[in-house]
Amino acid sequence: MAESNTERVGAVTAAGGSTAGGGLAAAGGSPAGKVGGRPGSRKHDPNYKWVALSNTTLGVLMSAIDGSIVIISLPAIFNGIKLNPLDPGSTSYLLWIMMGYLLVTAVLVVAFGRLGDMFGRVRMYNAGFVIFTVGSLLLALTPFTGPAGAIWIIGMRLVQGVGGAFLFANSQAILTDAFPPEQRGLAFGVNGISFLAGQFVGLVVGGILAAINWRLVFFVSVPVGLVGTIWAYMRLEELGTVTHAKIDWPGNLTFAVGLTALLIGITYGIQPYGGQTMGWTNPFVIGMIGGGLAMLLLFVWVERHVAEPLFDLGLFRIRAFAAGNLAGFLSALGRGGLSFVLVIWLQGIWLPLHGYDYADTPLWAGIYMLPLTLGSLIFGPVSGFLSDRFGARPFATGGMLIATVSFLGLILLPVNFPYWAFGGLLLVSGIGGGLFFSPNMAGIMNSVPARQRGAAAGMRATFQNSATVVSIGVFFSLMIAGLSNSLPGTLERGLTAHAVPPATAAQISHLPPVASLFAALLGFNPMASLLPAQVLHALPASQAAILTSKEFFPGLISAPFGQGLAIVFVAAALMAVVAAWASWIRGGLYIHDESAAERRPVQAPPATEPREATKP
Repeated sequence: MAESNTERVGAVTAAGGSTAGGGLAAAGGSPAGKVGGRPGSRKHDPNYKWVALSNTTLGVLMSAIDGSIVIISLPAIFNGIKLNPLDPGSTSYLLWIMMGYLLVTAVLVVAFGRLGDMFGRVRMYNAGFVIFTVGSLLLALTPFTGPAGAIWIIGMRLVQGVGGAFLFANSQAILTDAFPPEQRGLAFGVNGISFLAGQFVGLVVGGILAAINWRLVFFVSVPVGLVGTIWAYMRLEELGTVTHAKIDWPGNLTFAVGLTALLIGITYGIQPYGGQTMGWTNPFVIGMIGGGLAMLLLFVWVERHVAEPLFDLGLFRIRAFAAGNLAGFLSALGRGGLSFVLVIWLQGIWLPLHGYDYADTPLWAGIYMLPLTLGSLIFGPVSGFLSDRFGARPFATGGMLIATVSFLGLILLPVNFPYWAFGGLLLVSGIGGGLFFSPNMAGIMNSVPARQRGAAAGMRATFQNSATVVSIGVFFSLMIAGLSNSLPGTLERGLTAHAVPPATAAQISHLPPVASLFAALLGFNPMASLLPAQVLHALPASQAAILTSKEFFPGLISAPFGQGLAIVFVAAALMAVVAAWASWIRGGLYIHDESAAERRPVQAPPATEPREATKP
């Protein structure tokens, strides 16, 4: 499609799309400006877009790797700071080290995207690279051990999250500024797939580096961050529209406090409380979730009444934007916690049953999950390229339907599966994710006015990152609910059958299932961790050897774990189906028309019927 024709699609869609309020958010915009650029703009340099793509891809890849690299490295990190992660007092440290980074990026991306709109996206993006690199260096130099070391790591992970939020919030807006509409799908395909790939590459890299020295897990980002920072400062230029506006402090405060409280409540909901397997009845959890939702409702009210809001809620009247974000949220909700479940499945059951030591399972779990990354790497750029011509709808919808098939296929697998079947289903799931992610991102970013691309990219990232945190809480809860029904009885019978005193067996069997899940996730032999040392020493050597063998715990919990898996995969399949529906209702190819928006009056026009885009 020729660029001149594509730019004039404006507030209409091809193939039946709708645009109620398509140009609303652009009305009343301030004039375009340049911030941070140097003489001799690269706006018309055909090679500049590739500079922008390569640098932002490096930034997103680094941020994504650091989001997952810690998960696989937790045993080495806790061993390095001399803290037992399975000690009840360490549970909060464990959760915050795992989740703090995701929480901060989810909360701050909208605000940092808005700052990019106001003060320059390249400037904010460069700041993100610097902050992220400094946080990584301070993590690698952690000077404390014990609880103080854990608190230091949590704090520096939050600093990393601030840098990551700057990078996530502005990278897509920079690409949208640099690429013409008919090439944005390809650009987002490469950039977006680096995010998906980074999540799983981090598992492998973390396993390798943690085996050498736990500090390398954090230090690996430092040279990459230095190169990216210098490269971004020297080569990136501000091409976007800059809107000079006041900072919406009430909106920033209500959104940050509300989302933070909500996500903290969900995170603590998976912890045991008062003798119960989970903490959803904990008054603190209820208060945080309820208070967070109330603050987010207040945020909506504030944004509708301030002159210059943090986020223009009128953008949600654009069908392509609203449906794309709904689909993205549901996709992340279905897939975010799934990676944790797959890791636990591999580390806690399948790999030990196939002869792998528990200490080695984190690394091998990452390796065996590589087909998921391969599918995304191949089909992400291809679907992005094709969506430039045919729109996001067929690829995003098809991708979610393919993902649904993979989730249903995983339900049918036995817990001790043949790897060819498991790897094949992961490949199918990766293909579905690749088909969905890039076109959906391009569809969202193409639908918004240039002056609000930073805030729009931030909102998209907020939906994605928030859904990931929520997904982990939901999937863990579903898994624990499935285990709680049959695990206690199975565990008690299995222990007493091998000479464990009935009182001890009953006590262990009634421990919260989350203890067993965390042990498997961290690469510990659950029985060696859960059975008291004095009990093990008192048992006959043959019985103690059986109880602490690689095969005993996986074989014992396979049936209860299978029930939990079925619940999780059914939930993921349902979310993917709804995401496919949301992708379909977005309409056809839609690109916001800046020139038409400038000619329209300040007040919003009435909704119009869709008409076909002009063809070249």
